[in-house]
Amino acid sequence: MSHDGVMTDRSTRKRVLLTGATGNVGLMLEERLGEDYELVTQGRTPANEHQEETLNRVDLEDLDELTALMEGIDVVVHLAGAASPESEWDAVLAANIVGFRNVIEAARRAGVPRFVFASSNHAMGMYDRLGEWPVYPHHLPRPDSLYGVSKVFGETLGRFYHDEYGMDFIALRIGWSTEDPMSQDEEVLHAMWLSPGDTERVVRRAIETEQRFGLYYAISDNPNRRWDLTNTMLELGYRPQDDWTQLPGRDEDVVEGGRAAPADWPEGS
Repeated sequence: MSHDGVMTDRSTRKRVLLTGATGNVGLMLEERLGEDYELVTQGRTPANEHQEETLNRVDLEDLDELTALMEGIDVVVHLAGAASPESEWDAVLAANIVGFRNVIEAARRAGVPRFVFASSNHAMGMYDRLGEWPVYPHHLPRPDSLYGVSKVFGETLGRFYHDEYGMDFIALRIGWSTEDPMSQDEEVLHAMWLSPGDTERVVRRAIETEQRFGLYYAISDNPNRRWDLTNTMLELGYRPQDDWTQLPGRDEDVVEGGRAAPADWPEGS
């Protein structure tokens, strides 16, 4: 039996493609999911000796190579792309718009049934800048950056591929995924912290859920969170287990309404 009570059999394990496997989240997921899934990884530059031997160095611009990479894949977990909310237009256009379209189109051509998209809190980040909380999944998108705009594009294109082609599409609006939430002294970041353990849990649920489409916030069990996890918990079965206030020596300074985001949000996030 795997984590979260999901039964696995090595002869029937899902074949999962991790794009962007050389980033911090990709490396963590490769390490934690390998026991239960047959992993295929994609990226540009291997991050360790293991990836020197196993990484598929396929560019997001090459639709034909991406389509070949999709052969036999059951689920794509798409992490690749420009990752900073301060990314300039050229980077966002190439990686998060054209590149994303190539990855999902390659999945469609190869008949991949499920696509898990690493979206972002920045798709809704203007609510954070203006302090208009709480934020729910059904709220209209309000990106706070070109990066956030590209994540809204990804969610919308995924909706089209689900409606038009029947592909399962699960978008995870990832909060602040880092091992140490105290590496920055910013309360709004602490509130949206997503621990490595909870990152693994929510991605597993996105891979295994019977839901065929949805937009879901992915953050840990932080008491000061402003982003609704109800559908993530009910529809995906996600159960966050970590909370930044439970770390040694950490206490929450409660502020009614939530402490305001910095005026230059999302700079530095």
